Amino acid sequence: MFPLNYFLFLQIILFLFITPGTPRIVIVSYSMNYGIQKCIWTALGDVTANIIQATLVIFVIGSFLSQNSEFLNIIKWVGVMYILYLAYDIYNSKPKDVATKNELSKDFFSFFKDGFLVAGTSPKAWMFFPLIFPQFIDFNSNYIVQFLILIITYVCLDFISLIGYALLAQRLINWIKAKPKIINTISASVLVIIASIIVFTQHY
Repeated sequence: MFPLNYFLFLQIILFLFITPGTPRIVIVSYSMNYGIQKCIWTALGDVTANIIQATLVIFVIGSFLSQNSEFLNIIKWVGVMYILYLAYDIYNSKPKDVATKNELSKDFFSFFKDGFLVAGTSPKAWMFFPLIFPQFIDFNSNYIVQFLILIITYVCLDFISLIGYALLAQRLINWIKAKPKIINTISASVLVIIASIIVFTQHY
């Protein structure tokens, strides 16, 4: 069974990934100070944490949702409110400089660990998976296959976006500092539109 509204899911994560949040600012900083190769390990640490987070939260609540479909409507509205919160947070956020480390002798595991901890300790990530993923999963069908499609899509696009930030670090960071409000306003506006689509198209 293919996930519900898969292309809407793609829109949500794509606009989240192009927004310069903490993992991407870390990647930009590391790219400028340590090079692309070590950023790959940071990106791998990030997506590894996301896989663990998503697996834990989805499989803990999955069986419950399959037997209590009315609860999906509650999750839908909580998810909509969370998307609107993200839009508000993104609109009001300002790019921050990341304090760089002076030691250039960090090993590959240190970069992996940094990426893992940045993503793994993010409250937004722990809220994102249980609130957003169920919006696109039919729990009356084979939700494991649907979950695998969603998490593989999420991880691949997340990894690609992180490496993209690393590759374009110098130019990107200058553009973000020069015009921070443009990308934030666009991303926030699209999230509001997506929240409206969920309200009017997804019914349980």
